[in-house]
Amino acid sequence: MIVEQIMKRNVFSIDITTTIQQAIDLMDNNRIRHLPVINEKKELIGIVSDRDIRDARPSIFDTDKHEDYFLKPVSKIMVTNVITGHPLDFVEDISSIFYEHHIGCLPIEEDNKLVGIITETDLLHTLVQLMGAHQPSSQIEVQVENVAGMLAEIATIIKKRNINITSVLVYPTKDYEHKVLVFRLQTMDPRGVITDIEKEGYKIIWPNLPGMTP
Repeated sequence: MIVEQIMKRNVFSIDITTTIQQAIDLMDNNRIRHLPVINEKKELIGIVSDRDIRDARPSIFDTDKHEDYFLKPVSKIMVTNVITGHPLDFVEDISSIFYEHHIGCLPIEEDNKLVGIITETDLLHTLVQLMGAHQPSSQIEVQVENVAGMLAEIATIIKKRNINITSVLVYPTKDYEHKVLVFRLQTMDPRGVITDIEKEGYKIIWPNLPGMTP
């Protein structure tokens, strides 16, 4: 999946003359937490988040003494070293950028112009959809040897039960000689396929409950 499939194209943006109060109002009225700052050519020159505003604003006990704070332009508090993405970037790569840099949003540029934005909420929704967690389903985890062909073998066992596979994840174990295959299946009763998998000599990590017989 690429970024342009999940990014928001209708981006609320501001310029360097926008006041801090105007930025606050725009965020509150549209329930957003990030505002890209652009110039007349729609080139990204900075970004302002609700955290930037919160960190820079005076104490609530001193608000009356610093009323001019809210009249200052956002250029006084905006972040200028902005990390950006491209519409053709892979969502997986973008997720790594969020993780490594601890950011809450990623402006998307094309030909040096702002064309979209992705937030951590967008990534979370995408992850839920990719995993099929928003649909009625069951999850099973199978430990297999860390060799080629294991995914196909377990999938073949599942196929014999005429159960659709919604998603598959793979992650390593501590010994690196094994890996765990995580299947989300379109069934609310996976007991039969669990029994089939165990009969073939594979270890079920989850669910591992007594009485799991078809």
